[in-house]
Amino acid sequence: MEKILIGKVTTAVGIKGELRVYNYSDSDEIYRNTKLIYMEDELYKVEKVRMQKNMVVLKLKGIDDRNTAELARGKEIFVTEADLPELEEGVFYIRDLIGMDVVTEEEELIGVVTDVLQNTAQDIFEIKTEEGKQVLIPKVDQFVLNIDGKERKITVRLIEGLLDL
Repeated sequence: MEKILIGKVTTAVGIKGELRVYNYSDSDEIYRNTKLIYMEDELYKVEKVRMQKNMVVLKLKGIDDRNTAELARGKEIFVTEADLPELEEGVFYIRDLIGMDVVTEEEELIGVVTDVLQNTAQDIFEIKTEEGKQVLIPKVDQFVLNIDGKERKITVRLIEGLLDL
């Protein structure tokens, strides 16, 4: 059973054991639709989920006071692969993009996706070239022409000098 990282506890909320979680996914849907989650290696039943600004607030069975909640600070939150919601056609989980080949329109291999950076206006593919160089390509329609999940290949259009940065 593979565990999927979906968030990290940042702090306790209130006095009843609620946890504020930094959400690594695009929505809070996964928290609302999952009955059981892992905090590190311990399994917990989800009692309540709510949003506070852009953070998820979780109430987990067995964490019933602020002191216990404070002990969870910094711990990572996981679900099992079976808990992941189905995605629309053409939408991918980051973990599925990592390891994909990146090729030009002419089918020349540029490298392999090693990470997807999400703390910017648009996602950015981090690519390791065959020479070991790191290249960043924004995930925008101007550059990313196609993502083929079956072939595990991303086709991109390069602008002059992009690989030289």
